[in-house]
Amino acid sequence: MSFRLALLAALLLGFVLRLHGVHDPLLDHPSWRQGDTASIARNFALLRYNPFLPQTNYDGPPPNYVELELQIVPFLAATLYKIFGVHEVFGRLLSIAFSLGTIALTGLFARRLFASSVAGAAAAFLFAVYPGSVYYGRTFMPDTTMVFFLTAALYATWCWLEDHAGETRSFWRPALLALLAFLAKPVALLGALPIVALGIRRHGLRATILRPATWLYAAVAFIPLVAYLRFEHAIAEWHWASGITQRHVLPALLEALYSPAALAAKSMAFIHEWHFLWQTMLGPVGCLLAVAGVVLLAARALPGATLLWTWLAAVALYGFAVVTVEPVDYYLYPVLPLAALFGGGASGWLYQRARPVGHAERVAWLLVAAIALAATTAIDRARVAKYYVWRTGVYEQARALDGGLPKDVLVVMGHYDPAILYYINRYGWEEDPAVWTPFDQESAIRKGARYFIDVESRRMRANSDLYHWLQRYPLVAIAGVKWPVYHTDNAVLLPDAERHWREYRKRAHAALSTPPSAAPTPR
Repeated sequence: MSFRLALLAALLLGFVLRLHGVHDPLLDHPSWRQGDTASIARNFALLRYNPFLPQTNYDGPPPNYVELELQIVPFLAATLYKIFGVHEVFGRLLSIAFSLGTIALTGLFARRLFASSVAGAAAAFLFAVYPGSVYYGRTFMPDTTMVFFLTAALYATWCWLEDHAGETRSFWRPALLALLAFLAKPVALLGALPIVALGIRRHGLRATILRPATWLYAAVAFIPLVAYLRFEHAIAEWHWASGITQRHVLPALLEALYSPAALAAKSMAFIHEWHFLWQTMLGPVGCLLAVAGVVLLAARALPGATLLWTWLAAVALYGFAVVTVEPVDYYLYPVLPLAALFGGGASGWLYQRARPVGHAERVAWLLVAAIALAATTAIDRARVAKYYVWRTGVYEQARALDGGLPKDVLVVMGHYDPAILYYINRYGWEEDPAVWTPFDQESAIRKGARYFIDVESRRMRANSDLYHWLQRYPLVAIAGVKWPVYHTDNAVLLPDAERHWREYRKRAHAALSTPPSAAPTPR
């Protein structure tokens, strides 16, 4: 009964913490990832209500299919959009629901793993207050869903092997959860290492290979994943998943294997990931308790030791291979439930060693724990406070453009941020104004682009060719919008536009052709 009350208290605390900023626009951190997710959800609701056909807003006129993980939260949000209308808060609330589910799973997992209600309650509270799980547990992103299904898959697989000896008739539940984890985000494939290790520990290598349940589990968990990734790769215009892997992750890993200098640089980047954990994902207390758990539990014979150590090895390999290339703190999200298990185990171990006797002593321990939890929560909230800040002026200008531009018109936005284009509520292109060229803009105009939104004016002016070429078009005045907006319709070309452009090109060519003045001869 006391464990259930503690778990309920952890869920309530986690829910309250995650409600902060839940109605804010998706221009808080990381706006680019939330903007992507929100645009996919809206496109599910308004264009094609099909979870296998995710579309973004920034590659010209639709359809703009993109190669990403199965969009579970966006599709669920789109379903709610069809009933209640488009409100981004549904995406945040769905993430909160999955985050609360992970709190409960972590508590149940730790209680069974360490045979201790104190360890279970501590693990639940830790995951509830980690700064990373609090903040990212309310963002409109797929990562919280992936962590929920990864934790559920590992827990269910361990229970299946422990309780049912991995019998064939019970394999489908853990296998289905593993599939959902892998589909939610392929990062969850790191869970394959502890899953395989659990099977080998339970039955031995040879028996595991020969068991039909092994192959049935693998078929359910991996065949649909492979089919989905192949389908998405075939239809997508933007190949995010395979592109990042092939162009960045694998080359960097291979270079580290052959170059001592690259290996040293990658190792230093790997060590720097501790900074992410300390600052924004686990917080100082969470990090120290997790380390204490690793040290204290290393010498203990636990039924789930294989699970814990192989999970730790998997996240370490993932951190070395991927996060060193894409140094983003929430890429370490899969560490959080594991850290909560270690931290819960350490808390349970300390409580057992204290051996509190009598009601008064237990109440004293509970009071100390409550004070420590409150202090930890305050410290952790301060560490991610900057993440909640969103850009009011940017939001207001984007919404003003939504109201001021013609409906269904294609635009080019001179800035990388899908969240801004999401609130402008138009399809088109988002481009870096420093590298976008007049030829690129002409191509976009031929495809239907009728406005260029100059979000980064300084950066665009540094691109002298593009800046002067756009002067052929009139600027559009829209109330509440400070960004220059060019009406890139050839029907409204300014007088003598071509002549001015040619004069600029002559001046630019002359400047390039003029040799530098001779340096004075030193005496």
